[in-house]
Amino acid sequence: MQPADIVILSNGPGEVGTWVRPVVKALGKKFSDREVRISVLLSPCPHSTGKEAAIASSYDEVERVLPASNFFAFLLWGKTPDNWHWHRCGMVVFLGGDQFYTVAISKRLGYASLIYAEWDARWYRFVDRFAAMNQKAVERVPKSYQSKFSLVGDLMADVALEVESPARQAETPLIGLLVGSKPAKLSQGVPLCLAIAEIIQQHNPQVRFVIPVAPTLNLATLSNYASSQHNPYISAFGNVTAEIVTAKHDDRLITSGGTEIELVTEFPAYQTLAKCQICLTTVGANTAELTALRVPMIVLLPTQQLEAMRSWDGLPGILANLPGVGITFAKLINWLVLKQGRLFAWPNIWAGTEIVPELVGKLEPESVAQLVLDYLTHPQKLQSMRDRLSEVRGQTGAAQQIADIISHEITKT
Repeated sequence: MQPADIVILSNGPGEVGTWVRPVVKALGKKFSDREVRISVLLSPCPHSTGKEAAIASSYDEVERVLPASNFFAFLLWGKTPDNWHWHRCGMVVFLGGDQFYTVAISKRLGYASLIYAEWDARWYRFVDRFAAMNQKAVERVPKSYQSKFSLVGDLMADVALEVESPARQAETPLIGLLVGSKPAKLSQGVPLCLAIAEIIQQHNPQVRFVIPVAPTLNLATLSNYASSQHNPYISAFGNVTAEIVTAKHDDRLITSGGTEIELVTEFPAYQTLAKCQICLTTVGANTAELTALRVPMIVLLPTQQLEAMRSWDGLPGILANLPGVGITFAKLINWLVLKQGRLFAWPNIWAGTEIVPELVGKLEPESVAQLVLDYLTHPQKLQSMRDRLSEVRGQTGAAQQIADIISHEITKT
């Protein structure tokens, strides 16, 4: 087989972590003799943390990464900072961003194209292959184009493949605190979870806590959200603060009341999360990852400060982040969204009903802590939640099927 390029298009932190990672690992195994070169091209994303390029570069299988700041220069004129060389044979693979970029870049390079279609498949007249998450994505296109589609399932379900099976539960209760990775979530998520952790440990001193630190977040920044000097929302959740204590290979947050919370910087922290009895989490891709791991969760959407929630997609996210008037738009948008009573966590969206609790409103740490303690004292409730998560998480193997499609198409060309 002649040398080939696989060009992966992606954008935000969720896509780079939960879509790109399993696919490049599957490609690495598929092409273990290194007859292909994997490049990742990142397009601008409103939710970007600026560290997506570093994360993609950390994957052993990826040889080149084009940061979002250089994306349009390549899209429009084919320019890269290092004047990348391209093989004659290759494939462009969409794993996040705008599906149109797949069409434009595959035409520029003369490569075949593949789109991973989570919900909608666009540009099906011009794209060679589609890997569909579910049948609905296939049914929405004309029948004459459905032959381009392969049903592969949910890439996020492949999280389960990275955990030792069976996942062992911790001997003492372990609670995961997924406080977020962006300012809009951290400003409320950190003080709320600190206060909840203190109350839980007062009732059950044996409980351990862990925060998986997002790769886009450094410990110094995390500690700022636990400080009343840097985070004005601390007072809205009981004035519980915390400081980071660093020892050999061990970083911890210690709250003002003496509760210790382990900080795990390994990414992804699936092995640790799989040992948790329950997790407290914000909304986002993390709810899908916990579903894949069958980890019970309580989803927290505090509204003490409506203007703090600014991470919506599309036009609402743009309006909420406008300079000056963004606070006003954020309050209005969040009020309207929350009034609708919609579901936010992925397992609940997939099930069409609430199978994991979503707590929305002016959350009180005491009431959330009591709910967690109730689950810990009634393990049958946790097992019931695990069973429901198993039903909705889908089958694993999407990344391998995508790698198979890519291999087949590249071999043809």
